[in-house]
Amino acid sequence: MRLGHRFTFPARQQRERHRAARLSWVSLGLLTTTAIAVYVTLGESEAMKTAWVEDLLGMVPPIVLLAALKIENRAPNQRFPYGYFRTVSVAFLITSAVLALAGVWLLYDSVMKLLHGERPPVGTMSVFGHMIWAGWAMVVALLYCVGIGYWLGRAKRPVADTLNDKALYADADMNKAGWMSEGAAIAGILLIGYGHWWGDGLAAAFISVNIVRDGWVNLRQVIGDLMDETPTRIGGQELDDLPERLKACAEAMPWVSQAAVRLREHGHVIAGEVLIVPREEQDLVARIEHAVEALTKVDWRIYTLTVMPVSELKDGVMPKQPWSAA
Repeated sequence: MRLGHRFTFPARQQRERHRAARLSWVSLGLLTTTAIAVYVTLGESEAMKTAWVEDLLGMVPPIVLLAALKIENRAPNQRFPYGYFRTVSVAFLITSAVLALAGVWLLYDSVMKLLHGERPPVGTMSVFGHMIWAGWAMVVALLYCVGIGYWLGRAKRPVADTLNDKALYADADMNKAGWMSEGAAIAGILLIGYGHWWGDGLAAAFISVNIVRDGWVNLRQVIGDLMDETPTRIGGQELDDLPERLKACAEAMPWVSQAAVRLREHGHVIAGEVLIVPREEQDLVARIEHAVEALTKVDWRIYTLTVMPVSELKDGVMPKQPWSAA
């Protein structure tokens, strides 16, 4: 038995970690091009300004994920005996807070302009010597952004599922919200073209609400992880069935009478405790070591698992007071 060992990802998950890193670099490159395209055609449109800010904010998760992938699998040490896996959670706590605050500010700005009746001027521009309505250039730039956001979201989702990477899954959701918001911005620009000045501000408000939603959902999720919430299924709040599977595996051992499981997420991996009521105490240490080896094979995400014998478990659940061993 070893404490403070370096976690080894299975071969498939290791390949997906490399793929996640590549996708993050690709995201940064493509989102840079979308931000430039929107900025060049920005004009005085509130919807375009908000879409541009959303593209800039969309670069934060890939940067954070790249940093976390570099740090998370460092070997545990005296100062951090459980390792660095929560680097992902800490980084996304910052990202989520920034998203939520930026979204609130953009929402306030767009609503104020709607209330004040500000009419965005969308003039003309010269393209290869021809004068065209600048709104068409905005629409083309936004269509490009929609295509990029749609592809990035679709590419990241299966990688997130394989890695059980909630951060990457949230990033994919942000890409989805991004291209939907940019679709709304296109509608706002076209409404201006047909004389409906309020379409621009309304589209900006819609985009801002999506940014606030992304920030809030991610913030709620990461706070739950940092508070040692029971592992949940990726992409939702439904509890993972891993505790039940571990309990069933432990109680299937002939020498175990009863078991209770408590787990918590550390980024990509899971740690926790299994309390067992042994039927007999002969060769207990060897049996516990065998149990740890068998239980950690139930799911690749299990990084560290403490198996502790106890005299009884009330109703088969974790006791209210923790045990301590001399």
